Amino acid sequence: MPEPIDFDEMNRKVIAEFRESGGTAGGVFEGKPLVLVHHTGAKSGTERIAPLVPLVDGDRLFIFASKGGTDTNPDWYHNLVAHPDTVVEYGSETFGVNARLLTGDERDDVYAKQVEVEPQFGDYQRKTARVIPVFELERVGN
Repeated sequence: MPEPIDFDEMNRKVIAEFRESGGTAGGVFEGKPLVLVHHTGAKSGTERIAPLVPLVDGDRLFIFASKGGTDTNPDWYHNLVAHPDTVVEYGSETFGVNARLLTGDERDDVYAKQVEVEPQFGDYQRKTARVIPVFELERVGN
């Protein structure tokens, strides 16, 4: 029986590689954009970081709470709903954002764009009955 994946350890390695390389990582993230989304636990208040593959549309960043198409949202989704004002690391920049949850046609249009760029997101949506949430990371400040 294969060893279960230790996502915390995997994330630590991806985050370290991202920071050492100026905003990129290898493995499953090779050649893909990557954003580190800082988030605060909705219940625990614990600070965490999620490495995610965003949709980059001009100067706009969108993230997807796909969790690989499982039937539950990732923890970071609940944390951003509770604490939408946060910080992201993208490329060599670190900046404040407001994580705005998209709905309706706006959500559907952005998700369709992500499927064009990263087809596995279509598979994720087909695997679950839930509508996969989409956030726009709206830059604040500078």
